[in-house]
Parts: sequence; C-alpha cells; structure tokens
Amino acid sequence: MRRQSAVQKPEISTRDRILNAAVLRFSRRSYEETGLRDIAADVGIDVSYVHRCFGSKKRLFAEAVEAAIRPVHLPTSGTGEVACSLAQQVFARDATRSHGNIGPLDIVVRSFASEDAARVVRQFILKDFINPLAEKLDQPAASRATLIAAFLAGVRIFRNVLRIAPLFKAERSELEGLIANVIEEMMKVDPVAQGHRRLTG
Repeated sequence: MRRQSAVQKPEISTRDRILNAAVLRFSRRSYEETGLRDIAADVGIDVSYVHRCFGSKKRLFAEAVEAAIRPVHLPTSGTGEVACSLAQQVFARDATRSHGNIGPLDIVVRSFASEDAARVVRQFILKDFINPLAEKLDQPAASRATLIAAFLAGVRIFRNVLRIAPLFKAERSELEGLIANVIEEMMKVDPVAQGHRRLTG
C-alpha cells in the first residue's frame, strides 16, 4: 500500500474566517457601509454566529484593525536600531500589495469618515505604537512618538495609497535610509536646545 505523503494543512476556524472577511470588507468599504450581514455572507454563515464570536460590529472592527496593521515590535537597543526597524516596516507589506491584496493602511483610510471607527483606530495607535515608542524616548516623549507615528503614516499614505512618484518609484534602500535618518533625528534632538540656538543664532 502506498503511503500518503501529502500533509493536510489545518483548517482555518470559522472565527478566523470571519476575521479575515472583516479585514477585507473594512479595508475596501467604509465602516458605515459595512454590515455584519455582509461579512457573514462572505463567509457563508448566519449572522448570529458573527454576533456569538465577536459580540458587536465595533469589537469585530477593533480586532480587524489589529489583524490588518499588526502591533509594532520595537528593538530593545538604541535609537539607531529602533529607527532602522521602523523604516524597514514601511516596506514590510509591499509583497502582498503587489499581488493585489489590501495594505495595512487601507482599513485606516476607510475609517476616517466614522467617529466610532476613528476612535478604535486612535486607541490602537496609542496603545500599540505611540505608548511603547514613548517609553524609549526622552521628554517630551509622547510628542516625539506621536510625530514619528504621523511621519510614518504620511510616508505610507503618500507611497502606498496616493502613489506619489518620488516615494512610490524610489529605490527601497535609498528611501529606507532617508526615513531612518529622519526618525533618528526626531528621537534624539533636544527641542529646547534647538529652539534656543535658533533664537540666539
């Protein structure tokens, strides 16, 4: 008897299928336009099962945001390593985007029109990016971390959503180095000293 060599992959749970469908829906349509019934239909289940797994649309959206963006893992070493790591993550999902899949910022852009959705995204960014990064910075740590978050979001929107040519067509190595340099300066510069030099210079 011939042995079966193929190893079957474990089936994705229904809960994970719902979450994957939600990421796709929320990334392609606004929060207000997306209903739980639509997501249930995409998975081929009754909407009551979506309620049983996630409780509410807001909770499902929160998990979809985390799944789409993914929390940032920061190095424990110095500013240079943190800056390089953050710069690299700008390009981390380029491969999936080139194959026609959604990008991590799509769900954020679609959430702008809804206060409920924007609140969820805001809480995620604070909890999973700004606050952890601020712990590694000198004062004013929260302001520095928020400016870095805004800078990275702007780069990714210009590059991946709007596809502004100088960013979209630039060589990764060149752009990555420039981004890392800007982040490192934002992390280490003394704003009080800089302001004093400008006033007295």
